[in-house]
Amino acid sequence: MRSTGDGRVAGGAVPLCRGVGEPAVGQHTREADGGGDPADRLGYRGPTACAAAGITYRQLDYWARTGLVEPSVRSAQGSGTQRLYSFRDVVVLKIVKRLLDTGVSLQNIRAAVSHLCTRTAEDLAQMTLMSDGATVHECTSPDEVVGLLQGGQGVFGIAVGVVRGDVEQALAQLPGERVDTGETLIRHNPADELARRRNRAV
Repeated sequence: MRSTGDGRVAGGAVPLCRGVGEPAVGQHTREADGGGDPADRLGYRGPTACAAAGITYRQLDYWARTGLVEPSVRSAQGSGTQRLYSFRDVVVLKIVKRLLDTGVSLQNIRAAVSHLCTRTAEDLAQMTLMSDGATVHECTSPDEVVGLLQGGQGVFGIAVGVVRGDVEQALAQLPGERVDTGETLIRHNPADELARRRNRAV
């Protein structure tokens, strides 16, 4: 594979964000909650989102106030209301944390987030983000990843599907809130169930 003149990588790897001041590929859109996936019918409060994404509440609050990652289920409106994040939001939060840890600028992360929000859950599951710290590329096949590495453009990679799985596993042990009724659900913890079975067997 080779780089083309416009910054794209031959074979389909798409730069999600370019240098400072250059537009990102894609435009921010939101998908309505309540689709076929049961996870879309659950929301997560700030502390839960922080725990699953591995970030501090201060980071969460700052990113929401600056519009980097806003809660798509419910924003904080006045005193007493709490932000409610969707499963996808929490995945994006974790990706932002990893991009920051590897030195990508907030401006480029903002462009990447806008692009991620236009992709379907299936797209995200197969996507790898590669970056040299200046440009973030979307790769959807091993060949594209190899092409970036051979071209010297990819320094680190984030397998979005793996991040999605990590978040799913973390949220499975944390409380969620039904979007339609507001009911708080204590998520099923397999370890707790095993302990209950052992206690009943004694």
